[in-house]
Amino acid sequence: MSKRDYYEILGVSKTANEAEIKKAYRALAVKYHPDKNPDDPAAEERFKEAAEAYSVLSDQQKRAAYDRFGHQGVGAGAGFGGFEGGYSNFDDIFEMFGFGDMFGGRTSRRTTVQRGSDLRYDLEISLEDAATGKDETLRIPRLEQCDECDGSGAESGTQPETCVTCGGSGQTRYQQGFFSVMRTCPNCAGRGRIIKSPCKKCRGQGRVERERTIEIKIPAGVETGSRLRVSGEGEAGVGGGPSGDLYVVIHVREHERFERQGADLYTAVPVTFAQAALGADISVDTLDSSETVKVPAGTQTGTVFRVKGHGMPNLGGRGKGDLFVAVTLMTPKTLTKEQRKLLEQLAEIEDHEFSDRSFMDKVRNIFG
Repeated sequence: MSKRDYYEILGVSKTANEAEIKKAYRALAVKYHPDKNPDDPAAEERFKEAAEAYSVLSDQQKRAAYDRFGHQGVGAGAGFGGFEGGYSNFDDIFEMFGFGDMFGGRTSRRTTVQRGSDLRYDLEISLEDAATGKDETLRIPRLEQCDECDGSGAESGTQPETCVTCGGSGQTRYQQGFFSVMRTCPNCAGRGRIIKSPCKKCRGQGRVERERTIEIKIPAGVETGSRLRVSGEGEAGVGGGPSGDLYVVIHVREHERFERQGADLYTAVPVTFAQAALGADISVDTLDSSETVKVPAGTQTGTVFRVKGHGMPNLGGRGKGDLFVAVTLMTPKTLTKEQRKLLEQLAEIEDHEFSDRSFMDKVRNIFG
């Protein structure tokens, strides 16, 4: 039976460069690898065929001989494993492309040392606390190293034993046709060790659940969604691995008087008709004090005044935002006899002709 052309197998032209040949082979190796196509002889044959083609076309001398003399020029009868100067096994090819971990090549090794999981804690604080910052005490449930067995999982006075099946690697290699495949060790479930006498406190897990009290500092200027990372305060690692981290996610409660937008604050204050018409100095509450805002005569409802530097601090201490105050005209629901009399007198002398063009433009906008 005649052998297929190597260029045809890889799907490249005879002028293909080294990078194109490598890319084509890698795609075929991934597609037809036996791990992805178990019990498929056709896929295994395509995989083997592609590997043979790549072994020749990736070598300049072999490629030149193949281009000149065909399969006979490279010893076609020897098969993939028999090429002079070729790869001794498929692991070498996989390692060259970084497939070792993917397909179980000889670079793949399990380790019993694992980093602990990161933890998340959602913390709700007031707007005042977000403005000033504060120290907070958190109670965190987490997995910590068992102090009875020092995290080994073995009963005091004993030690875990290396798995004799995998030699401590957590994986076993077995032959499937002409190549080898790595699998999780069935004896130790990939841990690489066997605990014959498990610790009674942690039941062989090496970790126990505890509630830990942690002190953290919340910086001024945090807002909803801010994340504070506390290094090493997550769950304990496995097999002596490092602990994870704790992430504290901030949620700032809505305030009854202030609305926040970034570092700026917004609020509204009521003014009387007389104050708006005649002008007045009004007292406005800020987050931590009060400020006087000068309302000029003729101020309209909805007018916004800025109180500079009385917003929220920028995170990191780079100045503060501003406080924006909107005035709202307050109409009294009940009047004394004197108030009614004075307003009636005012009504008699008021000009009912509204000639303010900007006012009429607002009316038109309201009614479309």
